[in-house]
Amino acid sequence: MPPKKKKTQSLEETLWDAATALRSSMDAAEYKHVVLGLIFLKYVSDTFMVRHDELVRLVNDESSDYFMPTEAAKLSILEDRDEYTAEGVFWIPEGHRWSDLRKAGKQSDIGTRIDKAMEAIERENPSLKGVLPKNFSRQELTPEMLGGLIDVFSRSDLAAEEHKDLDVLGRVYEYFLGKFAGGEGKRGGQYYTPRAVVQLLVEMLQPYHGRVFDPACGSGGMFVQADKFVRAHGGTHADISVYGQESVPTTWRLAKMNLALRGIEANLGGEWGDSFHADKHPDLRADFVIANPPFNDDDWRGEKLRQDVRWKYGVPPLQNANFAWVQHMLHHLAPTGTMATVLANGSLASQQNGEDVIRKSLIENDLVECIVAMPSQLFFGTPIPVCLWFLTKNKAGRPNGAKTRSRMGETLFIDARHVGFMETRTRRAFTVDDVNKIADTYHSWRGTETSAGQSYEDVPGFCKAVTTDVIAEHGFVLTPGRYVGTEDADDDGEPLDDKITRLASEIKDGFKKRAELQEAVLMALDSLAVTDD
Repeated sequence: MPPKKKKTQSLEETLWDAATALRSSMDAAEYKHVVLGLIFLKYVSDTFMVRHDELVRLVNDESSDYFMPTEAAKLSILEDRDEYTAEGVFWIPEGHRWSDLRKAGKQSDIGTRIDKAMEAIERENPSLKGVLPKNFSRQELTPEMLGGLIDVFSRSDLAAEEHKDLDVLGRVYEYFLGKFAGGEGKRGGQYYTPRAVVQLLVEMLQPYHGRVFDPACGSGGMFVQADKFVRAHGGTHADISVYGQESVPTTWRLAKMNLALRGIEANLGGEWGDSFHADKHPDLRADFVIANPPFNDDDWRGEKLRQDVRWKYGVPPLQNANFAWVQHMLHHLAPTGTMATVLANGSLASQQNGEDVIRKSLIENDLVECIVAMPSQLFFGTPIPVCLWFLTKNKAGRPNGAKTRSRMGETLFIDARHVGFMETRTRRAFTVDDVNKIADTYHSWRGTETSAGQSYEDVPGFCKAVTTDVIAEHGFVLTPGRYVGTEDADDDGEPLDDKITRLASEIKDGFKKRAELQEAVLMALDSLAVTDD
């Protein structure tokens, strides 16, 4: 069942409405960089001021090691760059902080001031080099628009939430990313994976600790959700090491800002780059690989990679990169790791261009662990249904030595095409219970932790564990509906012969009543007929 509708707007919704009202005729794809850049600027400035205020207290506290007796000495501490960066806080030069911009928000040169602030922050923080947007002085960004946005993100209700938890700006950033992606349709899907899909992938992978890799990381949503998962289970940022790659420069920058907002240290390469042709992590072997790569990419320049070492299970066709992505991820997967990827449904059964040969090789090498058929209308800009592939090189065990049941020679199929609810007229979403239903089925089959602690059993119409021999009998097709069957009808306890006799009698009675009704209507019509004398 869908969640109940909220009676009042959330803070994120309120801020979104206010920011949208200032957009005027600017294209959403351009406006998002303006808005998200300002959110990031406020975050780094506010975290700087939190540390600044902490130092103010310390230099004035006579019991503190930081205590300074003179104003000059206090100032030397408050403006010491190392006192901030040592705590993981970005150094924001004086004159370029949010308070400075807010004071100048109504001035005609506010765009130039923002550009200079972005340049100064990049200059003082090497990890942000080439990341921040710096085109706020262009003509279409009027002082009214920029000043209005500064006012929006200076609201008292946002400040109150920040006082409780600075992570609120990370949530605002993520919410805005999703809203912009929805407005851009298919283009938005290139940098944003719907939350329902990301949550499900992460809950199934359970990345408690280890190296997490996304070779098509978009705006970094997989990493944000993995970090949330770790912290929800009592861990910290340090429990996972994040590695990613993104080929679109503007999206790479969005990811860098998104992760910095969350305090997640990530290696996304020194710059953007194509995972197939400019692998930024050639020696990485990750414990968890998770990705939503471009669907059915026919322009991946595979002709230059015909002899590539990654194609261990077959050379991918030039017309479609689906199995190039699968094998690229397997190449970067540790011997005890698990990978999960979103693919178009054609990957499950295609017999074209040698894709069936690669799929057969993956199955015969016992790499395919689980296939989940997903419902349609999950993604922005396209109604097509997709599937989730889970693969591992170690069905006999579990990462980091934890014991599970052996799944060798077996694959789990889950048909989740009817799971979820219509969040809007055009887009489907999952509830927490929906996510847990699918994830718990997978973990109970694996023998790993589930939220309900149940043991696995096949459920007709939803899930079934199938041996490789049976898959071979079906021509190595991996469509879940082929294996899970149909849902069992409820048994009312009535013997079949008795049920047939009863239904036949009810049908005959129905025919008899219909004939009686028809006769009564005809008699009534005859009584109304007018005859000539």
